[in-house]
Amino acid sequence: MNPALLILGCGGHGRVVADTAVEAGYEKIAFLDDNPPREEGRLPFPVLGPLSMLPGLAGEWPCAIAALGDGARRLALFEHLRQSRFSTPTLIHPSAIISRGATIGEGVFVAVGAIINTGARIAGAVIINTGARIDHDCDIGTATHIAPGASLSGAVTVGAGSWVGTGVSIRQNVRIGAGVTIGVGAAVVSDLLEAGTYAGVPARRLLLRNEVELA
Repeated sequence: MNPALLILGCGGHGRVVADTAVEAGYEKIAFLDDNPPREEGRLPFPVLGPLSMLPGLAGEWPCAIAALGDGARRLALFEHLRQSRFSTPTLIHPSAIISRGATIGEGVFVAVGAIINTGARIAGAVIINTGARIDHDCDIGTATHIAPGASLSGAVTVGAGSWVGTGVSIRQNVRIGAGVTIGVGAAVVSDLLEAGTYAGVPARRLLLRNEVELA
């Protein structure tokens, strides 16, 4: 039996994390959330209260994971947990396939059906979501989110705090910068090094309104 696990955030992603925690052997699970859903019966485990309660819970709840989709907020909570001396376990669904040659950091969540191949390096507080595929020698930066069904070919680098959207495909050896968002279904065939939002086939940077006005 694993020790008690506190999940920070009980939105859709938090509930997916809770399901994986059960499959991973955690029996005592609870949430912290500032704005939990009001519908009764929606949550599988109790909400103890807001996130401000965290400092007083380390004794009873030694392990905690930040379960927010927003990368910046997730990273801030992850760092707060480490500074507060919580254990920040990695949660991997039993159906995921992880090569023994891959390296997985702290506070990482790997969802059902994901595949991570040999030589891949996954930094802390990363989400590898449902059915995502990370091929050999990829390097995924801190607090990045690889969304459901995304597929990264070999030796792809993704910078910290990026978001690779649902169903995105990335060609081998491509480099993605920090703070990059790639829209649903995009095909990435060349480096995307500048922070910003990219979409399309092939993926191109979308200009914000003020950038269009200045052009």
